[in-house]
Amino acid sequence: MDNILQSIRNFFSSLFISSSSESYNINSLFLQFLILAAVIILIVAGFIFVAAYRYRSKKQPEKPDQVFGNKKLEMTWTILPLMAVTFFFFLAVKTMSEINEPINKRNPDIVIIAHQWWWDMRYPAYNIITANELHIPVGKKLLMRVESADVIHDWWVPELGRKIDAIPGRLNYSWIEADTPGVYIGACSEYCGMQHAWMRIRVIAQTQEDFDKWKMNQEEVPVPLSNEPARTGAILFEKKTCANCHSIEGTSAASHIGPDLTHLRSRETLLTGMLENNEQNLRRWLEDPQKIKEGAHMPNFILNKEELNALVAYLEGLK
Repeated sequence: MDNILQSIRNFFSSLFISSSSESYNINSLFLQFLILAAVIILIVAGFIFVAAYRYRSKKQPEKPDQVFGNKKLEMTWTILPLMAVTFFFFLAVKTMSEINEPINKRNPDIVIIAHQWWWDMRYPAYNIITANELHIPVGKKLLMRVESADVIHDWWVPELGRKIDAIPGRLNYSWIEADTPGVYIGACSEYCGMQHAWMRIRVIAQTQEDFDKWKMNQEEVPVPLSNEPARTGAILFEKKTCANCHSIEGTSAASHIGPDLTHLRSRETLLTGMLENNEQNLRRWLEDPQKIKEGAHMPNFILNKEELNALVAYLEGLK
């Protein structure tokens, strides 16, 4: 429970932090709306307080005089809201024009495919496929295409920009950019089923040098560990039909129903941010997936101790 509450606090504390020009424009517009709303609430609350105090029954037990047809007052409460709405309408249009840059839909830099409950992330120019953790170079605006493999999802990393719906059968586009290195946390913001709360996003913004190193590592075919448990685990991976859902470069596993596992060990987290990526948590997940993430599409293969050790040894070598 403490971890969940801390995650919620961290998520909402990032709502007003801008790490891209798009996020800055959106937050600035929202704050202006928020200030206006606060002023209106204070005015209304003030009138209510004054009226309640002035016309309280102990001071004035008789019914107050009823006043009708005050044209000046009616004109005031009509014109002022109209001016405010008109002002913010043009402000919203201005913000939309600033963040809606022209898009070349033919050549996205990144393709995001939403699944229940994980993110398939692809870099077409580099032939890289990863999952749940998106790496981008700092200061470079990238075109992102967002789609869904099943139900409606919604991509949202508050510090980097707007929400983008992932809708089955539809392709949506947006820009993504980070102006400082760091890890930016987001989440699916459209209810999509049992594990919606654990469909997190990690955008890792890196210097160009660090991003190039990550890219080179992702383009390489991983060399599995050569010890006996790892070799046995590689055989079990195909025998237990793991290859029917997952892909690992350099092997016969080429399905993308589940996350790509080519460089699994290089990721910081497992299960879209639910667990730290380490041997113990990987073992827990393989031992009983439904106990860890109920409703997930990963079946329980009912592995014995030797099989579990072998699979963990194999997957731990995929760096």
